[in-house]
Amino acid sequence: MRFAPSRREYSEWQWRWTKDILGRIATATRCVKSTSLCGHGVEVKKNQRVKWIRRAARTLAVIVLAIVAYLVLAPTGRYLLRAGWEEGKILLRRRPIAELVDDPSTTPSLRAKLVLVLAARAYAHDSLGLETGQSFTAYSRLDRDTLVLLLSGAYRDKLRARTWWFPIVGRVPYKGYFDFDAARAAERQLTADGFDARLGAASAFSTLGWFNDPLLPTTLRADSLTVANTVIHELTHNTFYAPGGAVFNESFANFVGSRGAERFFRARGQTAAAQVVADRWEDEKVLGRFWASLYARVDSAFAALPGEEPARVAARIAVRDTIYARARATLRDTVAPQLRTMKIGSVQRIRIDNAVVLARRVYLTDLDAFDAVLTRRGGDLRRTIRDIVEAAKADRKHPFEALRALGRDSLSRGPSAAESGRGPTS
Repeated sequence: MRFAPSRREYSEWQWRWTKDILGRIATATRCVKSTSLCGHGVEVKKNQRVKWIRRAARTLAVIVLAIVAYLVLAPTGRYLLRAGWEEGKILLRRRPIAELVDDPSTTPSLRAKLVLVLAARAYAHDSLGLETGQSFTAYSRLDRDTLVLLLSGAYRDKLRARTWWFPIVGRVPYKGYFDFDAARAAERQLTADGFDARLGAASAFSTLGWFNDPLLPTTLRADSLTVANTVIHELTHNTFYAPGGAVFNESFANFVGSRGAERFFRARGQTAAAQVVADRWEDEKVLGRFWASLYARVDSAFAALPGEEPARVAARIAVRDTIYARARATLRDTVAPQLRTMKIGSVQRIRIDNAVVLARRVYLTDLDAFDAVLTRRGGDLRRTIRDIVEAAKADRKHPFEALRALGRDSLSRGPSAAESGRGPTS
């Protein structure tokens, strides 16, 4: 029996032991290196993340400072800042309409109109398929009788509107002012710059569903028929609004507001009120044809006198003044007798220049074409709205062409039921 290994055996054992130790040290070294490198990688990643966050923060700070500078220093920025301030005040003063209806201190006349607004809003959503969101569920008081003044302008020797660009909505042929002194100053400046200028009041506006648009006292001062029309008109903008397409947007909303209000009152059994709304719509269409015809005549006259030489510019202005003088006589003697709800005196007071022609056409373009689609859809206004919106979305550059294509068959069949005085059925 041996208690100790031989020299050779000892040497082999020692070698195996040494190899094992060296192997363990090598493994440990690799692990240490790996751990060190891994930790270094984590540190690098952390540093990279910190650097990225710092860069993003600096970029964001630059953007915010640029926006603030724009809002403070640029005229359009200051305008948007003022508009945002006024809109903010309106939104902060909101009170739920339902709460006001139940409030004993609410006057009976106000309560009746508030109830009407809620009913018109519900009808627009349930029967017409309009997107209501939270619009017209609240009421805000104002500090003044006029909500906003709208400025529009046009070149004197061209049928081209002065336009303004704003975020989201794009270019529009009008500019609203909450600051009335600024509005009048802008009108004077526009006139001094050689434009026809027009300044008028607006009783309501839409934020296109971005905010909970409240009902305003300026809207409620109108009669009940106009109130219902206005609610449905503005909710149409919530449903569809093409950026830069003010003429189509407003003419479409005019159609939906009028035809929608007519059906709303018929559904309530108020046939006399519905007929008045229908008659007002017929007047809108008569005036729309007048403005379209006048536009075409002036446009042809301008095209016959091209050039930017002072003599040519003066000639275009002179010929348009002649056309407008004749148009006033036509408006008084031919158009006014056709109107069912407008007095001749109010028609005679209508001013006519390029700014007025273009401003009127914003709301009154191709109204017969909208009715033609309604007739083709058998008087189904909900379906008509849906089809027109789909067509306009499919051809955003030429929405009126898409509209005419929808109603072309009806137009070829002759006057619609609405034009014959009966109105499409609900």
